[in-house]
Amino acid sequence: MANKLKYALYTGCTAKQSTPELLQSTLAVANKLGIELVDLEMASCCGASHLQDFDDHLSLVLNARNICYAEQLGLDIVTICNTCNLNLATVKLRLDSDEELKAKINKDLAEVGLEYKGTSEIKHFVYALKDDFGYDEIAKLVTKPLSDFNIAPYYGCHNIRPTEVTSMMDNPDDPYNPTSLDELIVALKGTAVEYDNKNSCCGFHAELQAPATANKLSGKVLLDAKDNNADMMVTPCPLCHLRMDTQRSAIQKQAQREVDMPVLHLAQMIGLALGIDANDLGFDNLVVKANFI
Repeated sequence: MANKLKYALYTGCTAKQSTPELLQSTLAVANKLGIELVDLEMASCCGASHLQDFDDHLSLVLNARNICYAEQLGLDIVTICNTCNLNLATVKLRLDSDEELKAKINKDLAEVGLEYKGTSEIKHFVYALKDDFGYDEIAKLVTKPLSDFNIAPYYGCHNIRPTEVTSMMDNPDDPYNPTSLDELIVALKGTAVEYDNKNSCCGFHAELQAPATANKLSGKVLLDAKDNNADMMVTPCPLCHLRMDTQRSAIQKQAQREVDMPVLHLAQMIGLALGIDANDLGFDNLVVKANFI
């Protein structure tokens, strides 16, 4: 890492409302690593992959507007939610590859004094750490190695699929065999658990329409990790976290098995290894408590 890293932080909705511990721990880790994150306070919801189905044009304008605020700062965007990352990156891909569509969206943006130019890149925090900061540099800063823990990396869907979007990244994960979380766990001196469902869907986006299906999908992930001796799970997505942490009781009831394994946010795991106080990482907000803290 040659220079201090600085990004526009797109928090999305969830990290400021449903999972405030994610934002808290991300800021704590960034501060520890000397990474400057500038909150895009004017940005709004990305549409959560629901607006996109209802009104495609509105979702394009909405996310182009969000990107414009980072462009005004001359910064790339860092996200801390897989779904936010997917939606912002998808809009960027579509606008950057279609001048006619970009002109149409800019006509609407002009009403609020904005113009989408395509100068800001979109990347999830995990890839900023991997590609820009460097896992080798993070490894040098570990003060509390996670060597006592078997950690199940859970990727979810939206950071690794669809490939036409994720392939925009400089060093994308293989959608069938992702490694970015596994490599980070190893850099933090933990043991990365190998299990079949680390890149399958958690069911979050089916929760309202088909809760039984969502519980089945989440249960499949959790039980697979647990049966492969995981002590904890880590995910870069707050929606996956919500599904498998806050809905644990319903998941266990449907699976007819108990799974006491906590699900940590990406930044919480990193913060532990960097010696950040647990109170600054928001562990009290977890429904399934990390009793090893």
